[in-house]
Amino acid sequence: MLAVHLESGRVELRRAALPRVPEHFARIRLIAAGICSTDLELQRGYYGFRGTPGHEFVGQVSEANDPAWIGRRVAGEINLACGKCDWCARGLGRHCPQRSVLGIVKHPGAFREFLTLPMRNLHRVPQSIPDEHAVFIEPVAAACEILDQVKIAKGERIGVLGDGKLGLLVAQVLHAHGANVNLFGRHRHKLAIADRAGISTETIGKMLPLREYPMVVDATGSPEGLRSAISMAIPRGIVIMKSTVHGLVPIDTAPAIVNEITLVGSRCGRFEPAIGLLASKKIRVDDLISETFPLDRAAEAFARAATKGILKVVLRPPAGSAR
Repeated sequence: MLAVHLESGRVELRRAALPRVPEHFARIRLIAAGICSTDLELQRGYYGFRGTPGHEFVGQVSEANDPAWIGRRVAGEINLACGKCDWCARGLGRHCPQRSVLGIVKHPGAFREFLTLPMRNLHRVPQSIPDEHAVFIEPVAAACEILDQVKIAKGERIGVLGDGKLGLLVAQVLHAHGANVNLFGRHRHKLAIADRAGISTETIGKMLPLREYPMVVDATGSPEGLRSAISMAIPRGIVIMKSTVHGLVPIDTAPAIVNEITLVGSRCGRFEPAIGLLASKKIRVDDLISETFPLDRAAEAFARAATKGILKVVLRPPAGSAR
């Protein structure tokens, strides 16, 4: 099979053997996968990564111990937990100390023709969700995680900082929940996507509003985003940290301490609410897809995904690939 390999900043295509299928695992034929900001950070050296990236995907189960899964179209949770520790017992396998992470830590990712995941990680994708929309299940779940972490009242004012892929999804999820969302970004064509979803938007100028929002979400993907988000929060406000940045992020902690700001790290989320939002068409993702490339043009796809102004780049197996 074909597999994408990242190493020392290079994107290569390699031939690899079909992955074996351990007990309680499934082998999944890739249908489509999305390049996200984390994949680009891995290319830049995040986690010292080398291997096959990719964790936003939809595929079809081709082999599994449980025949009920075979032929099913699925998406998969990315954390492979031990299932035995205290964190797993609490339903927080994403924090399992023994976990591996699809396409990030010790488990080859989805940018290959066939991948493997435990069957307990799999979620059936309803027919009402097209393949390219299903690629967004994982990032929409990450956006939904905010609703599991903090209580948000209907009509609560929330500032979302960053008009990239995740910022647009976070704004839509919080808007669908009933929050009064204001999305700040630098790109008018990206903000227009939120406008069409009925979300208030504002182009970032020289100054951002200070001490204005009870809650601010940093989805900028930049070192400056957290500092800006802290300055936008009211005293005793909450800042949700969604950005994953390679390298250290220096900040002046004094404003957070003096204003008693609560900082909340936010990562993966449950797939069930994400699938529901996409199936009900409450989240618009068509406008977030910039381009689609075959897997054998992965280097070109990564370069395009890193281009300023580009949103989601989708990879699909090349025509005539193995089934």
